[in-house]
Amino acid sequence: MPDAAAGIGRAPSAIGSPNFFSPFCVPFPSYTPWPLEVPTTSLKRTARIAGIWYLGFSLGPFYLLYVPSQTIVHNDAGATAARVLGHETLYRWGMLAETLGAVVFIGLVLALYRLFEDVDRHRARQLVALVLVSSALGLVTVVFSAAALLVFRGGAPFTAFDGPTREAVGMLLIRMHGQANAINQTFWGLWLLPFGWLVVRSRFLPRWLGYWLLLDGIAWVVLGVTWFLAPDSADALFRYFQPAFLAELAAMLWLLIVGAKEKGTNEQPESR
Repeated sequence: MPDAAAGIGRAPSAIGSPNFFSPFCVPFPSYTPWPLEVPTTSLKRTARIAGIWYLGFSLGPFYLLYVPSQTIVHNDAGATAARVLGHETLYRWGMLAETLGAVVFIGLVLALYRLFEDVDRHRARQLVALVLVSSALGLVTVVFSAAALLVFRGGAPFTAFDGPTREAVGMLLIRMHGQANAINQTFWGLWLLPFGWLVVRSRFLPRWLGYWLLLDGIAWVVLGVTWFLAPDSADALFRYFQPAFLAELAAMLWLLIVGAKEKGTNEQPESR
């Protein structure tokens, strides 16, 4: 009994010994948590989505250059009316493309907002606001084009107007379309200023691209101001600024092909 009592007395110290649980311990390899890669993967995907939206800008030359070249005769209302009515399907396609251009612009800026909101949310909101103004003004130009077609076609609502009067009114509406686009040139440049600044500040797009976009934005603003103050010089400036205007093409290709540089990703740590 004394031996049993002694054994019972020693039990707590034996259980407390570090060697007591050693037969039951199985060594596990040390685990290092992986870095979260979801944000970086999402960043690259968002950049590619923005590039796809940017690709929609390829509609611009169609409705800004080709359609007017086929339907508008400078300072000749009668010839313009005849061309618009003779190429009515093309003219309507131009209005549709211009409407889609405004939608694409809004889709692009929403994608860019998601891309840059963590860089500087304030500048990203400025970007969205300027694009919304520009898109709204672009839709107004479509209204002028649609009204011009309505006037050229004539019909019961225009029986009080003779042919030359309708042609003159239609030509005025087409000129207003062009004037609205000229005013919009300023906003085509203003939105590029926060865009370029965000590209420069971000670390997932090249800085040279951001500086190029800033130069592009300044060029458009200068062109817009020139149209207000000295419209006769606007065409010459437009040709002179062509190298700067290529910045958006470079941005589109970079976002579409390269995407954004993934940052903060490491290789999977090895188990030890």
